[in-house]
Amino acid sequence: MRLVSAINRFGWGQRESGFSDIPLREWFSRQFDAPDTAMFRTVGPCSDGLIALREQRKTKLQGDPLVKPIFQTEVTTQLDNLLVTEQPFRERLAWFWFNHFTVSLRQGGTRAVIGAYMREAIRPHVTGHFSDMLLAVMRHPAMLMYLDNASSIGPTSPAGRKSHHGLNENLARECLELHTVSPASGYTQTDVTSFAAILTGWSIDMKAEQPDFVFREKAHEPGEKTVMGQTFPEGEDGGVQALHFLGTHPATYRHIATQMVGHFISDTPSPQDITHIASVLRDSGGDLREASLALADLHDANRSGCKFRSPMDYATAVMRALSLGGEPSQPDDPHSPAHQLYSAFASLGQPLWTAPLPNGWSDNAADWSAPADMLARTDWAWRMAAHVRSGDPMEIAHIALGPALRPQTQLAMHHAGSRQDALALLFSSPEFQRR
Repeated sequence: MRLVSAINRFGWGQRESGFSDIPLREWFSRQFDAPDTAMFRTVGPCSDGLIALREQRKTKLQGDPLVKPIFQTEVTTQLDNLLVTEQPFRERLAWFWFNHFTVSLRQGGTRAVIGAYMREAIRPHVTGHFSDMLLAVMRHPAMLMYLDNASSIGPTSPAGRKSHHGLNENLARECLELHTVSPASGYTQTDVTSFAAILTGWSIDMKAEQPDFVFREKAHEPGEKTVMGQTFPEGEDGGVQALHFLGTHPATYRHIATQMVGHFISDTPSPQDITHIASVLRDSGGDLREASLALADLHDANRSGCKFRSPMDYATAVMRALSLGGEPSQPDDPHSPAHQLYSAFASLGQPLWTAPLPNGWSDNAADWSAPADMLARTDWAWRMAAHVRSGDPMEIAHIALGPALRPQTQLAMHHAGSRQDALALLFSSPEFQRR
């Protein structure tokens, strides 16, 4: 049962018994060696969402009638997968990197394309090289819309001289601050402005038969630009070169190592742990597979439960422990497991794909463990338990928590007045709140 603590820490909670207790690194490797098993047959490419958005704008339709079904299908498909995935570490990495490269529904009109962004820019690269993921993210329409780069124009470009519009620095600033080198690298405001000039012309062709990324040469700021001492040529290739420079920078490796250790190991990452992951990234040229495997070196099965579960972690773990899901959800079915999970995220304070700011959702316990937050979890767990008609609560507890299950929790469950109360006690226990 030693692997249970790892499944909780590095996955989404144990769903059923009967797994082999293998070394953690091997458990990681098996998920990476197999193809991504997520099934996304009912959803289309980003262009489908952009076409729907274009038609809504053209005809001035009210109520989001063309985009809404696309979004609902994305939600049900992706959350169905979250509930039943047999590659929980790969799946957690996908959601971790989505949060690192946050796109939010709060701005940019991203509802039509945010699910495709997860599938197209993030998932294919979780075991690839960081610089490749970075390029895919920066070229994806969802990110270009979210951080307003689609309308960024070089002031002295032909389009800039004609329209008198100028740079939008949002994407450049967040890429430097959050996605790559971080402020610890010492970049300046001049670097931000220069990088924003490099990214002018990186836009979306909404008029194309299949709308997607486009480089608008007439909107691109001419001339060479310098960022952090490196000079890049004008044109689209200058942007590609700049992103490769940033994506392979030592400061970037240290920054993303800090993020990885903070997410998987501890709210207060040790310098030794950060250095270990950063060195793997440096030596492998930013290979995320190798860096992810190296997390196994930091896991201590006897020191489990160091990370507090966010609302998304918590609700998913509860529903996986109850073995909910398995059949494809219907997008318009409010009683489907995917819809219940989607509603849980919102009611517990972490609505899906709706981070308040570009730095994504917090990984720290202090941001999720206020008394009101804990009361909301207990109330939701009690209501969820009322709909579960099968399964012995004590057996569910042992499968879900393994050796982390405390005698105090077992005793409280044993004396509970009903199955519902016993499950609510399990899901409210201190050990279930952590992974």
